[in-house]
Amino acid sequence: MNKSEILEYLQANQDARGIEHWKNHEEKSGGLKGFGIGLTKLRKFSKTVGKDSKLARQLWQAKIYEMKIIALLIDDPKTMTIEQAELQVEQLQGGYLAHVFSSCDATLAKTPFVVELADKWIKSKDKVRQRCGYGLLYEISKSKKKSAPEEEYFLAHIAHIEKTYPTEDIDTVLSMGGALIGIGKRSKALNAAALKVAVKIGPIDFDPDGSCEPMDVTKHLTSNYIKAKLGL
Repeated sequence: MNKSEILEYLQANQDARGIEHWKNHEEKSGGLKGFGIGLTKLRKFSKTVGKDSKLARQLWQAKIYEMKIIALLIDDPKTMTIEQAELQVEQLQGGYLAHVFSSCDATLAKTPFVVELADKWIKSKDKVRQRCGYGLLYEISKSKKKSAPEEEYFLAHIAHIEKTYPTEDIDTVLSMGGALIGIGKRSKALNAAALKVAVKIGPIDFDPDGSCEPMDVTKHLTSNYIKAKLGL
């Protein structure tokens, strides 16, 4: 599949309601054009495209939101480099693409250098990198591989979140909350440690308009699903 075929798909599947919603966020996107297509549909379509690092590079250069999303979804973790990640994180339209770039089952999270990069970005003074670092930490917390970090690694990050969250902006605290949710699902010990910090943070009110409910990390970590999974 090539860039022209991707554009044909986007044009054929554009959503009028989604486009209207997009207009409300156009300024934050840095002037990207949008076809109003939801992430779920784009993820499904990207699977039919398959991994294609060359096409991903071409789509990433486009001024179309959905093309950039597809680029992130079809990139090949085997060919991605830290240099590429450092370049792309500078091009996330002020962080507007950070969620798909670093979490949401991100391709970047499947690279062999993900732990190294997450640790580096979490300590960065750049707020977009910091948010992406916590997004990657969330993805790392989901790993079931034997090479996944030990419990002590996650406990250290929980301690860092507890120490630093009071001075961070709401977007960073939101990304910290996501990481706590992921970490708290791994084991009883990590659940207890993450829950302690989540209670301190409280519900994270990230929407000044009040159209979205605050993110309640405590609620996630004490759900019936988590209790059953961890035997709590």
